[in-house]
Amino acid sequence: MEIPLQITARNLDLPEAVKADIREKAGKLESFYDRIIRCRVVVEIPHRHQIEGIAYNVHIDITVPSAELVVKREANEDLVVAVRDAFDAARRKLEDFARRQRGDMKHHEEVSLAQISVVFADEGYGFITTPDGREIYFHKNSVLNHDFKSLRKGMTVRFAEEKGEKGPQASTVTVTGS
Repeated sequence: MEIPLQITARNLDLPEAVKADIREKAGKLESFYDRIIRCRVVVEIPHRHQIEGIAYNVHIDITVPSAELVVKREANEDLVVAVRDAFDAARRKLEDFARRQRGDMKHHEEVSLAQISVVFADEGYGFITTPDGREIYFHKNSVLNHDFKSLRKGMTVRFAEEKGEKGPQASTVTVTGS
């Protein structure tokens, strides 16, 4: 962090053990995103209710290049749990921010339709044929919703293709019809 961690307590005296826990957790945030400029943590007791008891709020403001990430968690009666939950949320926000900065996108496998062309039940593999005529290998372990030994030629399946050692193979095979 370019600017030292700032810890503020409102309406309570923050125990030194909790301050040390906050410093440790704030330091760990840099392992998820190493360009944190500033981190401010505010621990407060907003209101004291005689019936409900004491509840702790933890707010974390993290300044990073071109953004400010703010975490405000629901109040919790346990101070240690409130701090833990707030830093868990801060970690998730930093990970999401870092992912967006890198341009990472979630990758969803493309699911295609094909028909089973041959099954070698005793050997534990088979081939499916795509609508464009390609043959794709599949292993018995890639069949998700059906007993491998009861697969028959001509059954319609959905599959996700990947590159195998000897050519294309189906990483998942789901029977959709007979």
